[in-house]
Amino acid sequence: MYKKAISVLLVLNLILLFGTLSVKGISQNRQASMPASELKMDERVLATREAGRMGIMDTAVSGQRVVDVQFLERENSHSLTEEDLDILMRIVEAEAGNQDVEGRLLVANVVLNRVASEQFPDSVKDVVFQKEKGVNQFSPVASGSIWTVEISEETDEAVGRALNGEDISDGALYFVARQYADGNKLNWFDRCLTYLFEHGGHEFFR
Repeated sequence: MYKKAISVLLVLNLILLFGTLSVKGISQNRQASMPASELKMDERVLATREAGRMGIMDTAVSGQRVVDVQFLERENSHSLTEEDLDILMRIVEAEAGNQDVEGRLLVANVVLNRVASEQFPDSVKDVVFQKEKGVNQFSPVASGSIWTVEISEETDEAVGRALNGEDISDGALYFVARQYADGNKLNWFDRCLTYLFEHGGHEFFR
């Protein structure tokens, strides 16, 4: 009688064990067949930030990587037309092509600061080609050298940084190379504007 009871218990345990394994297998198969978008994410990691882009990595509960890296374009702080972008590149190269990247960035900052100011026109093209009492605001426009420059990698980098919102100009709206400017112009800068700092041969004012 005891042997019979033990045999029954063993059979019941085997049935219970196989039933548990079957349910677990069905659950695993169902999870494996689910779309990645329906899997519960337990980790969201900032994976990379390069050239104005951010990546997000998602990992499922099982530890399996669902999305390696998804790049999201970083929006520029300034939206320019292709023509405005070309003109900005050209005026930066013409005015500061012999300077370091920061010197070029500063010129880009001044142009963009003017675009944002109520005192000046509302586009890069109109700012760069603005005339005051018949006089060009930027000497490379007057000389025509704005059209003959070749855009360098340093200028491309500087303009990109400016468009992404980097401003090291302290709000400057004017700059001048004192060694090349005429006396009347310098006198106006010194009397009417607030001096900020000097960088790369340019003095900056607002």
